Amino acid sequence: MTAPLQDGCPCGLSRRTALSALGVGGLALGLAACSGQPGEAPPTGADGGGESTSGQPSAQPGEPVAATADVPVGGGVVLADQGIVLTQPEEGVFHAFTAVCTHAGCTVSEVAGGSIVCACHGSEFSAADGSPTAGPAQQPLEEFPVEVSGGNVVLT
Repeated sequence: MTAPLQDGCPCGLSRRTALSALGVGGLALGLAACSGQPGEAPPTGADGGGESTSGQPSAQPGEPVAATADVPVGGGVVLADQGIVLTQPEEGVFHAFTAVCTHAGCTVSEVAGGSIVCACHGSEFSAADGSPTAGPAQQPLEEFPVEVSGGNVVLT
């Protein structure tokens, strides 16, 4: 013969308490998985697929990254495939910065009005020195040394 079934378990936990605990735990996990800042967009990498780049340029020192004529005076260009933003804040003065925003790792989107702009969360950086000028980013963009050689901007 078998012993009759008893209500509850030897640990003293009722079915109602156990199911309530499971429900609250599941709700907490679901909320944690869906959390984020309101309106937050996923990071957009160089390929637009949400992957961020490493922050290091793909070009090696000594390699030209762009022709000087391709970098407008007072502006710049985002070379997302190389992980670099080239700027020319004044004629003949070139800077290269990482294209990875220091806030959330998105690839910056453009250089406009003397600023390097990250469209993910609105951070802006100075095209002259990479320092943050607006938005949530607090750290400057990493700068890479460059020189002009034969009409090209070259990483050094």
